[in-house]
Amino acid sequence: MPRPTSSTTIQRPDLGQLAYEYALAASQRGFIGQRILPIFPVTEQSADYPVIPKEALLKLPDTNRGPKGNYNRGDYQFETGTYACEEHGWEQPLDDVEAKLYQRFFDGEEVAVNRAMDILLRSQEKRAADMLFNASNFSVANVTTEWSTAATCTPKSDVTTGAETVRKATGLTPNALVLGKTAFNNLLVCAEIKDYLQYTNPMLIEGLEAQKRILAQYFGVGEILVGDAIYDSTGKGTATTSADIWDDEYALLAVIARNPLSLREPCLGRTFLWTEDSPENLVVEEYREEPIRSNIYRVRHHVDECFVFAGAGYLLGNITA
Repeated sequence: MPRPTSSTTIQRPDLGQLAYEYALAASQRGFIGQRILPIFPVTEQSADYPVIPKEALLKLPDTNRGPKGNYNRGDYQFETGTYACEEHGWEQPLDDVEAKLYQRFFDGEEVAVNRAMDILLRSQEKRAADMLFNASNFSVANVTTEWSTAATCTPKSDVTTGAETVRKATGLTPNALVLGKTAFNNLLVCAEIKDYLQYTNPMLIEGLEAQKRILAQYFGVGEILVGDAIYDSTGKGTATTSADIWDDEYALLAVIARNPLSLREPCLGRTFLWTEDSPENLVVEEYREEPIRSNIYRVRHHVDECFVFAGAGYLLGNITA
């Protein structure tokens, strides 16, 4: 295998393609953060951008004009949003001896890159979850009966009330319901939903995608996003303690962007990606570190997860007992 010199960092487009395919598969492993906060490429590391406030669009002024009179005119002041991308990355060494010892079992460089990518994507997912399922960023509306109380909970009313609250406050209708896997599983056995669907949709015998589609129709939202990813909540060198990245105490009604490349579309948030330094969400590089006789595989990105319009989100609390 050709090796780069210790002073040279080589971008690996072949492994970058591997990175891209791995990122596409992230949603199948329960990663939903980039669906809620889609990537928006920017050419500056930090900047501000103009935001036209909803007041400038929802006001209903007098449009009447009398003969020889002037037309009424509007004026408004735009607001500004800001972002500041930060670099995140992970390096995975591949020792020459280990590469030779295990080459008949697996491709060492592919495993090294996969592990680095997973760490970066899982960290990105955790940042999104901590930002979105956060009572400090929204006025939380606690449901009266937890959705884990199958016999008496009323999720349809909870979601409908939330969606109507957003619509009346902003003129926007939420197009997604975001929740963790535990909360989603509780909905599947909720008496209210089972009674309503028992003769038309035997939901419990359907696959996950069909279940999400049925529930989206039931709640009147475009889609349901289920965060299924977990992480080890303990430090290195200790026994593994698995925890959900998406807290089962919350569910989020959100307006998410359908066109990731247009800031004109009102939405809850974006992930700003500084393309001058990281042209893709996952950049894969390789360099040689001769003192440890290893090739180093680096995966990195320069991003900032931001709210664009926090009013496009409605956080439900007290979801699970």
